[in-house]
Amino acid sequence: HVQLVESGGGSVRAGGSLRLSCAASLHTYSGNCMGWFRQAPGKEREGVARIWRDYGNTHYADSVKGRFTISKDNANNTLYLQMNSLKPEDTATYYCAAARPGRLGGSWFKYAAAFGYRGQGTQVTVS
Repeated sequence: HVQLVESGGGSVRAGGSLRLSCAASLHTYSGNCMGWFRQAPGKEREGVARIWRDYGNTHYADSVKGRFTISKDNANNTLYLQMNSLKPEDTATYYCAAARPGRLGGSWFKYAAAFGYRGQGTQVTVS
C-alpha cells in the first residue's frame, strides 16, 4: 500500500521557519530514496532536497542550500524538511516523494517524478 502524507505547512513571515513532515507507509519507505518537490503557481516543479536510502547522503537545490535540511526517522518511516530563513519565493505546494535510487537525465528528481510516488502536498506561504 503506497502512502505518503505531508503535514506541517502553513503561513509564515519572511525569515521564519517551518518543519514539514511526511509519514510514509512501510511499503513506500523501505528501500526507497526520499525527497521533497515544490511547485508554485505558474512555475515548473522543482526538486528541493533528497536523501539517499542507504547512507543518508543528501542533495539540495541551490536555491535552498544552507537554509533547508532534509532528514529521516527510519524507526517511524518519516521524512522531514526543516526550512529556515524562509523567503517569499519559497511559497509553493511542497510534495513528499519516494523512489528507487535511479536517475533520469542525470536527475533523481526527474526519475522520481516519472516512476516514483508522491503525496498530496502541503502548502507553504511566506509573506
